[in-house]
Parts: sequence; structure tokens; C-alpha cells
Amino acid sequence: MRVSIFGLGYVGCVSAGCLAEKGHRVIGVDVSESKVNQINSGKPTIIEKDIDVLIMKGHENGLLEATLDATYAVLNTDISIISVGTPSTREGHLNLDYIFKVAEEIGEALREKEEFHVIAIRSTVLPGTNEKVGAVIEEFSGKKRNESFALVSNPEFLREGSAVKDYFNPPITLLGSDDKRAIDAMENLYSNISSEFVETDIRVAEIMKYVNNTYHALKIVFANEVGNICKSQNIDSHKVMDIFCKDTQLNISPYYFKPGFAYGGSCLPKDTKALMTLARDNYVKIPVIEHIIDSNEHQKDRLVEIVIEKGKRNIGFLGLSFKPGTDDLRNSPMVDVVERLLGKGFNINIYDKNVKLSEITGTNKEYIESKIPHLQHFISSDLDEVVKASDVIVVGHRAVEFEDIPEKYTGRVIIDLVRMWNGIEYDGSYEGISWSNINAIEGLSKAGAR
Repeated sequence: MRVSIFGLGYVGCVSAGCLAEKGHRVIGVDVSESKVNQINSGKPTIIEKDIDVLIMKGHENGLLEATLDATYAVLNTDISIISVGTPSTREGHLNLDYIFKVAEEIGEALREKEEFHVIAIRSTVLPGTNEKVGAVIEEFSGKKRNESFALVSNPEFLREGSAVKDYFNPPITLLGSDDKRAIDAMENLYSNISSEFVETDIRVAEIMKYVNNTYHALKIVFANEVGNICKSQNIDSHKVMDIFCKDTQLNISPYYFKPGFAYGGSCLPKDTKALMTLARDNYVKIPVIEHIIDSNEHQKDRLVEIVIEKGKRNIGFLGLSFKPGTDDLRNSPMVDVVERLLGKGFNINIYDKNVKLSEITGTNKEYIESKIPHLQHFISSDLDEVVKASDVIVVGHRAVEFEDIPEKYTGRVIIDLVRMWNGIEYDGSYEGISWSNINAIEGLSKAGAR
């Protein structure tokens, strides 16, 4: 395929060399004459393992050139990849001036082009940038998006020092677009690169690089804080983390990575506090770990605020224990929320098939009788009774018996803490605690792998 790459810095140079290596005809574009001259001399613009070989090979094979002329590049290619820098401002925002300048240049070039053109945003940008870039190109080209051109958000996942290897073996190839032709063109471009194609909404694709890198930063800080605690106890921190990483069922896995409600139970709160106390007793600062509990409490605050915002007094809770499949109410975040709402004068009804007061014995019976005896008056074993008596339903557990609630009990507001439904149409009376309207999909379809 014929590809133009705007920006010959780190990402652009690697992209140019790797695409030429796969047999594509590549034209690099940059405002720096020295960078253009380097590429046209078969030399890379960066220092990176193996890229010098690929740039020279592409140059010698006649598959790679560079220019200062954006119009020349657009008119002679089918796809334009934007890979210019997006530096941070002093306030922490992104400076998108380079992105919008390239969009203007591409738009002006498209005035002279009849063929359909695809623009891929490879630069790291915040959600909403794709839409703004499209508007700029429409303004400067006089043409309509998804008629004469289309955009794709295609974030890169390259690490310095192994960028060439990462380019040919990315964890996924992520494509967000509202035009199927653009998706097809990019899949064709990357057809000989080994990775899974994932099509998703534009804004999902735009935010992924930030989520990834923030989590990577979190992992480093978490490991460092664990290491600092271990050092205070004369424990080999590398052995600890090596063993930690062997658990691929919970620690290094998708488990727990579902946005939803706060954690609870007898283990997570207790053990997190214990590790924090151990650090404090040894004068070890662990600011990230110390704020885990604060963040968890904030999620409870969010639920209380959402319930209050609904402006209704009769609230039904489906699920009271800290997670489904247990009757354990100790440290259940739902108990905290219920008690706060009771204190604010709300009428509360609770259903939990695992919390049958007449059958509870042992630890849970003692806990209820000593800590929350007043909740006995609000718990029912009749789901129909609870839902009918409530204007707002808070779904705290995922259960088959809840699946038909939106259709069976119309007129109720549903607050979903577990992503119980994925295709609900409920007159705007549905809200997820950590997700918005799940039917407002921007792209071609809901996120999924092909």
C-alpha cells in the first residue's frame, strides 16, 4: 500500500522503517529539513535498535522517501498516518498544535484529491481529538467526513529500546473508527504484522494509551513500595514479587479488572490495613498503598450521591453481602451505603437470597445481632416484594433472577454496580456506577476482537 507518515520523530521513524520493510511504499513528511534529508539519505532520525538497518534498506529498495511537501505526500498515498508530538503544557494538558496543523495540511491537500483517503491518528491524544481533527479536515478540504475521507484512531504500543520488535509484534492492533472502509484499509496495511485486531469505539481507542501507561506507572510504584516495606523487614523483595507474578489466576489476570463497586469482605480491607500499619511502624512511606482505602471509600460516596440525585425516597437493594455466593456481611460496602441512606431518611428494602435471617448461624448471625441488628427489619426473601416497593433499584450482585427486572418492572430507576445488562434500553432510567450510557456507541460496533 501507499502510506504517508506525518512526523518523523520516534514513532514516525519507526513506523516508516517497519512499513517499508513489509513492502509498503512510504513517504515521510516533516517540517524539519534535516530529518527529511536524513531519511532521503537512508539514515534514521532517532537512535533505536535495528531501525538504522530498516531505514537504509527501505531507501535502497526505493520504498522510502521523505518530503517537506504535505500535498505531494497526500496525493501520492492512500493512507496518511499522523505521528507528530503531543507535548504536555505546564498545566498538564496536551499541546495539540502540531496535530491540528497537520490536519490543516491534509485538508488542503484533499481539495486536490478525488480518491477516498484514510487518516490514522497514531499520536497519543485524549478522547475527542479524532472528532476535532475530522472537523479541521472538513473545514480545510471542503469535503465531508466518511464521504471523501475517514479517520481511524490507532494508538501505538512501542517501548524505547525495543520499538522495532514491538512494532512487528504488538500486544494488539487497536482500531477505532466510524467508517468500515477505514478499518478495512488499516487491517490490510497491518495484515502481515502478527497481532490480534481489536475494533472499538473511537473514544475507547483514544483513551487506551493513557490507561495502559498509567497502569504501568502504578505497577512500578506499587512494586517499589512493596520493596521498601520488604527492605525494612530484611525480606528479599524480588523473591516476593517473583512469586506474586506466578499467580495468573488473580494477580496477573483480568480478574478484578472490571469497573464497578467498592471491595469488601474479611480479607482485602484487613490485609490492606495490616500492610499499611507494618509500613508506618517501620517509618516507610507508601503513598499509593495508603490511598487504596481512600479510593475505595470514594466509590461508596459515589453510589450515595447517585442515589440522592435520583430524587426518590424508596430504594431497593438487590444484594447485601460483599459479593455474590456468600452470606458474609462483614465489611460489606453495601451495608455502609444502606446505613448512610437510612440516616438520611430514605426508605430501604433489601433482597439477598444468601442472607436468609432465619437460617444464618455462627459468625454472620453474631455480626448481625451485634453490629447491624436494625437491618433485619429491611431484609426480605421476596424479590417481587422488594422491587415493587422501590422506585430506585440498586443491583449489587449479578444473578440470573435479576435479568428480566427492566422488562418486568417498568418505571423503576436502575443503578447497576455489576454491569448486569449490556444492551438495555430503559428510557434513560438506567445508570452504571462506573460507566455511562452503554448504548451510545460511537464506532461501527461494540468493542470486540475480530
